[in-house]
Amino acid sequence: MFTGIIEELGTVRGNENGELAINAKLVLWGTNLGDSISVNGVDLTAAHFDEDGVRFNVMPETLRCSNLGELKAGDLVNLERSLTLAGRLSGHMVRGVVEGTATLDSFTPEGEAIIGRFNAPPEILRYIIMKGPVAIDGISLTVMAKDDRSFSVSLVQYTQEHTNLHTRKPGDRINIETDIIARYVEAMLEGRETPVGT
Repeated sequence: MFTGIIEELGTVRGNENGELAINAKLVLWGTNLGDSISVNGVDLTAAHFDEDGVRFNVMPETLRCSNLGELKAGDLVNLERSLTLAGRLSGHMVRGVVEGTATLDSFTPEGEAIIGRFNAPPEILRYIIMKGPVAIDGISLTVMAKDDRSFSVSLVQYTQEHTNLHTRKPGDRINIETDIIARYVEAMLEGRETPVGT
């Protein structure tokens, strides 16, 4: 479980044959082999440490559902250690289970903020709730607008400076995790429309 508050920008040093190696420092503090680290919003298990960073084994299903397979040496990635019970939940409950990807449509300046607009498929948009949380490449953000093909979020200066979104270009695929509470509510209500015995 994560909060969506990015702790460090790591740099990809290698990504092939299901092995992702990342240069990092901060997220290694207090992290043991087998612990979870969020990489662009994807919960990965630390498989090997060295003096420069960490290496992960990435499953084929994870590569299919996320943008991790597109990473190349030199790319910046958002990193966050898993939440401890003693920590603050400054963002929202992020599982690190990416449900799919959206495509960056545009960045539009608005004062000191930047409005990011993302095109998403219907199976993602149905769980995007106005003023609700969404994790974009692992970053906890609040939905400020939504239409039938896209949603928008506002990026404050801190988010602009401390995440990898400033490196993204229109057309780039972005990992998306919607609010788990909305999914739980839907699952619990499924089938309730039809009375029992009909």
